[in-house]
Amino acid sequence: MTYARLVRLVVVTAAPLVLAVAGIAAQSSSLPNLYREDATWAKLPAGAKWGGVISVDPASNGDMWVFHRSDPPVMRFDPSGKVVKSFGAGAIVQAHGMTVDRDGNVWVTDAQIKDGTGNQVLKFSPDGKLLMSLGKAGVAGSGTDVFSGPCDVAIAQNGDIFVADGHINDVPVNRIMRFSKDGTFIKAWGKRGSGPGEFDTPHSIAIDSRGRIFVADRSNSRIQIFDQDGKFIDQWKQFGRPSGIYIDRNDNMVVADSQSNAKQNPGYQRGIYVGSARDGKVTALIPFVEPDPEANNNAGIEGVAIDAKGNVYGAEVSTEMLKKYVKAAATTTR
Repeated sequence: MTYARLVRLVVVTAAPLVLAVAGIAAQSSSLPNLYREDATWAKLPAGAKWGGVISVDPASNGDMWVFHRSDPPVMRFDPSGKVVKSFGAGAIVQAHGMTVDRDGNVWVTDAQIKDGTGNQVLKFSPDGKLLMSLGKAGVAGSGTDVFSGPCDVAIAQNGDIFVADGHINDVPVNRIMRFSKDGTFIKAWGKRGSGPGEFDTPHSIAIDSRGRIFVADRSNSRIQIFDQDGKFIDQWKQFGRPSGIYIDRNDNMVVADSQSNAKQNPGYQRGIYVGSARDGKVTALIPFVEPDPEANNNAGIEGVAIDAKGNVYGAEVSTEMLKKYVKAAATTTR
């Protein structure tokens, strides 16, 4: 085969892929915004202030749990936006991921190390009692009993614990770890890379109604989907550069993109992508207005959730805000 013919073959073979990627990017810029902000919802107690708000998850009764980088780091808001419970002061080095299990227990990840503490996954009762800790406080590594910056945690229907691990830069660990409900290590999969089953900052994790594991493989600008044994199923790039994922019981899915710009995932806009975990269809985008996204590689919404009424919540780290979005009376197309 001549060089010229080889070049023509590569171009023809790659063309459909290039067009498909371009089509997805073009779609993201024209998605409708179906929501409006309820700017008066969250009401902090007198004297309290937000730290970087990193995660938000609903309780079964309609309350919302929030995890942020100030004390106390865990707060529970009732539907009116009033704080009705808080705990964890002094217990967290860097607030990161959070989920609420079927029994109402609150699981959080502490993603950094300081003075021999941090770098663990912690399980609290709804009243703030520490029920379980995974990992060794203040110790990082690639072993099965330690983490390297646990980014997020998700709980399967049978109680198994899935941890997205890999937020400490000087430890080359990027993996998903699976534990039984009593904390016994079962298995891990993944390494740093860009191929199927490889990760570059697995920043968030969620489970759909079929038990599939969705991982926000942020620096690879994709969501990877696995079965619970770590078998690769698919990858989706239509939800932007994902920092956070939330999937409700009906497989409605919201994905936070806090990093897309011309250098990182060009063609996509920062904000909350709204769609379905069943078929991967994206139906709306709640944009995050960034004055200069090219100068700021990470700004905006990193944690997301949906409540039982379909309201969407965005946890903003850099701007230290929690925002609630409700369906708009009239839709607008961007």
